[in-house]
Amino acid sequence: MSETLIALAMIFSELSVLAFGGGNTILPEMQRQVVEVHHWMTAEDFSALFALGQAAPGPNLMIVTLVGWHVAGFYGMLVTTLAKFGPSSLVTIVMLHVWERFKDKPWRRHVQSGLLPVTAGLVAASAALIAHASVTNGILAVITAATAAISIKTKIHPLWLLFGGAAAGMIFLR
Repeated sequence: MSETLIALAMIFSELSVLAFGGGNTILPEMQRQVVEVHHWMTAEDFSALFALGQAAPGPNLMIVTLVGWHVAGFYGMLVTTLAKFGPSSLVTIVMLHVWERFKDKPWRRHVQSGLLPVTAGLVAASAALIAHASVTNGILAVITAATAAISIKTKIHPLWLLFGGAAAGMIFLR
């Protein structure tokens, strides 16, 4: 058990400082580590935990806590949560002071402009990974495509899309 907790701490501490552009940017690597490298769960289990984490109130990275719980119970939950949010919080505090110090420098605007497409690409990669793991038949492919299209074309709250996907699953996947 302690080896598992150490592995969880190492993985999620590393992911913490790599979560540049938001937490969802690390989903592909998180999934790779817990599914492919350590075999702690299946890709379908990971997708289910992601969906549950997104549906639950609170931070959008509740999946971190859920993965820890799934892998090693209460202590796994505690380790993954502290490992994921501790280092990145410290880096953020330091960088906010540095960023504020150079607020009048012209290069700052260029850095921000360059980071936007990188962040968008990382979030898109995360979405593709979750979709790939979740779509196991034609009906799920249609639900996924419809949800993506509605999300892109409208301003419907994501919670309504979750409810719609759950309802479609109950109707069409009996």
